[in-house]
Amino acid sequence: MKKYLSFFRLKFSMGLQYRAAALAGVITQFAWGAMKILMFCAFYKEDPSAFPMSLEATVNYVWLEQSTIALFMAWLMENEIFESIVSGNVAYELCRPINIYDMWFVRSMGNRYAKALLRCFPILFIAVCMPSPYGLTLPNNLEVWGLFSISMVMSSMVMIALCMIVYMSCFYTISSTGIRMIAMGVFEFFQGSIIPIPFFPEEMARVMEFLPFGSLQNVPFRIYSGDIKGMQILESMGVQLFWIVVLIIIGKFMCARAMRKICVQGG
Repeated sequence: MKKYLSFFRLKFSMGLQYRAAALAGVITQFAWGAMKILMFCAFYKEDPSAFPMSLEATVNYVWLEQSTIALFMAWLMENEIFESIVSGNVAYELCRPINIYDMWFVRSMGNRYAKALLRCFPILFIAVCMPSPYGLTLPNNLEVWGLFSISMVMSSMVMIALCMIVYMSCFYTISSTGIRMIAMGVFEFFQGSIIPIPFFPEEMARVMEFLPFGSLQNVPFRIYSGDIKGMQILESMGVQLFWIVVLIIIGKFMCARAMRKICVQGG
């Protein structure tokens, strides 16, 4: 366990070094979030009853999405892993007394958490200070805070487990570009990054909520905003736990199968 914690700390520390990139990210995400909120406000002004979420819940959803985008953005996959697979440098990793799946998992977790930590607090602070209806509102219930925090950790694990499947798929291809492009499009659309899942047609939204992508940002953000309550929260978190277990099992199976067939050539 200590060796995997070391990989996590190493990647987390490396991620904290890119402060200039984080500042640029804060400005970009704040501007993007402000534009999305202005767009939603214009739509809600026309007919508030036509939308499945309240304006306050939607605004909270957008600010949380922009502040924690590093946890859920599909394009934040590690180029080092893709390059090591394609070039054959993964052979060096196989010489170490570690499980390569577990090592890449904790590395990805450290990388995403570090980038999210640098970006989230400045955006959230400014968002809280903004006037209604453009600002982020805070829940007054400690239970909501607790469930939101647990769900955030679980949703980040679902995202990393999905990325691990993408990494493992590259053992069976010549180039990682195609898989990455497909994964980015699918992840972004089905997790509700373009528009929140409740805004889709009802039948389609139910299917999307049960897919692993629906267990990403959709669940914790809606818990925070109060869009889902009571038993629905526990059911959604149960689905998250289900996908964590299933996706990790699939990823480990793909990894074990790839390790049995991998062939690295060269001097």
